Amino acid sequence: TKQNMNPAFHYDSISSKISLRSLKKFPLSVLVLFFLVVGLLNCYMIPLFRRSLLIQAHSTGNTFFSRNTIRAVALSKVAMTALASTCATMAMPPIGLGTYGMPPSSVPQAISSAISSGYRRIDCAPVYFNEDVIGDALASEFDSNAIDRKDLFITSKLPGPFHRREHVELALRKTLNDLRLDYIDLYLIHWPIAFKYVDIDPDKRGYDNEDIDNSNGGELIDPTVSVAETWSAMEDLLDKGLVRQIGVSNFPVSLLHELMTSCRVKPAVNQVEIHPYLQQTKLLNYCAARGVHVQAYSSLGTPGHKENDEPNILEDPILNDMAKKKGVTVSQLVLAWSLQRGCSVTPKSVSEYRQKENLASETISLSDEEMKNFEQLDRGYRFFRPEDWWGSMALALFD
Repeated sequence: TKQNMNPAFHYDSISSKISLRSLKKFPLSVLVLFFLVVGLLNCYMIPLFRRSLLIQAHSTGNTFFSRNTIRAVALSKVAMTALASTCATMAMPPIGLGTYGMPPSSVPQAISSAISSGYRRIDCAPVYFNEDVIGDALASEFDSNAIDRKDLFITSKLPGPFHRREHVELALRKTLNDLRLDYIDLYLIHWPIAFKYVDIDPDKRGYDNEDIDNSNGGELIDPTVSVAETWSAMEDLLDKGLVRQIGVSNFPVSLLHELMTSCRVKPAVNQVEIHPYLQQTKLLNYCAARGVHVQAYSSLGTPGHKENDEPNILEDPILNDMAKKKGVTVSQLVLAWSLQRGCSVTPKSVSEYRQKENLASETISLSDEEMKNFEQLDRGYRFFRPEDWWGSMALALFD
């Protein structure tokens, strides 16, 4: 059982009145500064002690505002509204490279081609069992001066066996060692379910087995560990400078709401399964109201994960017809839809051609009618179903 897997910059009514032509007359640095200021002004009610996402990202040099991003955002009022509504001024690339299901043998080439193609965000997790190989690939890119560490946004996640306060930092240090990094840009609670502790050696890279992802059908779930305990330890990681941002993954509205009643630092991101067959509009609206950015995983339906008898998003006739009329691929259409809803995305690909194709989705704008056409596809279908892994214990997440 594999556990899966905005940027967003702020844009308000003032900036929306500036024409694309006038934007091009200014140096990129001036535009970046303008959007940073606008974002901070619009988020002025957020307490300063909550570590504004933009301030932290800017302080580490991670200000990823590409000309393509500015053009794509300027194209769509819908995207403006969705992105602005999160008030998430974190400077994080909207399209990242997913690594779930990426064979270790494919990692070096995939990382290298992604970076050379323009990817600046990579999504990782210990339960993908390839972080050590990703770390070697990243080190190779850094050593060859292909890119600097400060120019990459790296995400990883806390596995279930390490949710107790005393185990959270241990798990992070293991991930840092595997990835050969000094810090993580974004660290997420992978699932809001704790497993019984599994002993690990943080100084040993890689894993000899997959015990950290084994719940034994739910029998190894530990219901005595609260999300609040785990989150408090995550906040400590932030204080120690081991991570730049903290967030959650696979949190339904009820758990997210409960967490935010007592947290010292609110989650920067909630990474959840979102695609045309599972649109999660209510969750999107709630997160927007609370200033939590939503990051979509399985955006294309995770073709490599699904069973043969499950629906295939990329073969959907409505989507294929829309893509053909627009002159884009179905993958590009679906990723553009997610981006336009205010989400960032993390599609996996080991092919340089597909990587570039996915990255180009950032420049595609959908009309109101095209966005409306997506709504009829929602069927509440999950490709990642905890009830298949954890039995009745999964009801704590999705009933």
